[in-house]
Amino acid sequence: MCLAIPSKIVQKSGNLAVIDVDGVRRDANLMLLEDAEVGDWVIVHAGFAIHKIDEKSALETISFLREAAEFSERQP
Repeated sequence: MCLAIPSKIVQKSGNLAVIDVDGVRRDANLMLLEDAEVGDWVIVHAGFAIHKIDEKSALETISFLREAAEFSERQP
């Protein structure tokens, strides 16, 4: 199973970006998106930004992922 994570672009240089998801920063490639800019929210999979999304959807998804992680940690 693969999981694509919503992330915010915080730096950009050509097709390379630094993204932030819940305080963790990583590098991502923007070559699959024509108009991604600093401040945009994107779905990142395997190091590539594959889709732009709105901030509300991104934050809802991150909240859901946090809840799922907390639930799995409580399971024996």
